[in-house]
Amino acid sequence: MEFEQTPPAARRLLGFKGFVRHNPMTDRFESMHFDHIEYWCQDAVNFSRRFTWGLGMHEIAISNLTTGNKHYALSVLQSQNIVFAFVAPYSNPDVEGSTFPHPNFDQDKVHEFGKKHGFAVRAIGLRVADAAAAYEACIANGGIGVLPPHTLVDQATGKELVVAEIKSVDDVVFRWISGSFDGPFLPNCTPVASPDINFGLDRVDHIVTNVPDLFKAVDYIMETTGFHEFAEFTAEDVGTVDSGLNSMVLANNTESILMPFNEPTFGTRRKSQIQTFLEHNNGAGVQHIALKTDDIFRTIREMKQRTLCGGFDFMPAPGQDYYDKVPERIGETTLTPEQLKELQALGLLADRDDQGVLLQVFTRPLGDRPTLFFEIIQRIGCDRDENNQPKVQAFGCGGFGKGNFSELFKSIEEFEKTMDIKK
Repeated sequence: MEFEQTPPAARRLLGFKGFVRHNPMTDRFESMHFDHIEYWCQDAVNFSRRFTWGLGMHEIAISNLTTGNKHYALSVLQSQNIVFAFVAPYSNPDVEGSTFPHPNFDQDKVHEFGKKHGFAVRAIGLRVADAAAAYEACIANGGIGVLPPHTLVDQATGKELVVAEIKSVDDVVFRWISGSFDGPFLPNCTPVASPDINFGLDRVDHIVTNVPDLFKAVDYIMETTGFHEFAEFTAEDVGTVDSGLNSMVLANNTESILMPFNEPTFGTRRKSQIQTFLEHNNGAGVQHIALKTDDIFRTIREMKQRTLCGGFDFMPAPGQDYYDKVPERIGETTLTPEQLKELQALGLLADRDDQGVLLQVFTRPLGDRPTLFFEIIQRIGCDRDENNQPKVQAFGCGGFGKGNFSELFKSIEEFEKTMDIKK
């Protein structure tokens, strides 16, 4: 399926150098952080087991035939503040007496989603102060409702969780979450105990979405939620002579929720990787999820030990010239000589903005299609003192790796050459 770019409008991106960061505090409701990410797939057990092994997560809850759920299988994983839920539908029409956590679950919709997108993100769960109020505010400002507010009551504790959903892009939804329930994932999941093999992954830092029309997508979300622009990049900032993208990063008032949106650019020698995503994903969707760690060296050592036995592959490292310039790029004393050597040995990238340093690395696509992948990052610096409390790191410290985009694009271009993807 081809997705053509909308003809250029009068509006133009300012780019990295021209954009001046400003927080207008325009949120239409109070939002705190990413709560969870829900993937739709065709086999929850095998997908969750791979993520357990490859990312160092542990299973915290299930819902399936063994718990009385005849609609779908659910496996929920956690690593510190990261929660991933994997949902796979059953095809059994006999669902009488079935008990399941999700409100208004539709087996056929999940099957169609898988046929269209393959393994992909369905829901971006966001913790808010009042999910019902967030939903109503979004609807009042042009949001497209998917699931009206539902109050879920946990049978074991009596605690409540309010869940509501609006459309983000295409088949992806924002899921607003609020309430007193503090158990694993949704009320009436069955908790399970499993060994915590933590690799140090702490939280979701940002979630990147690819769209065919950037202004249309971000205008809808900004108007609906009140989120503001945090950063922007143009093809001149991040592309290569072969391909490129335009990007805008949206954030909530506290800037704890960061969501870049990318569109493809045209007229280059090769098709933009964003365009390739849109064609293989059959529409807009989540391109990658950035997972933050406080020790990227330890995290990637652990992940790479599992690459050849059920883990995740990584994009190739840049050449020697790149690593020769790293100390100058990020500061001579930011990393020790030993860390600089390991940076190269592990194929990590390093960049900085005017506030701090970003260390990052990208996996190859997680499944058969050249679509969803992970970014593993560590942010260094930007400590701030809030009301004489212990110092915490500012969100988005070190930027988004603008200086590394060309290297990333080159590695993706080389990866695409190994596949039958039209240039």
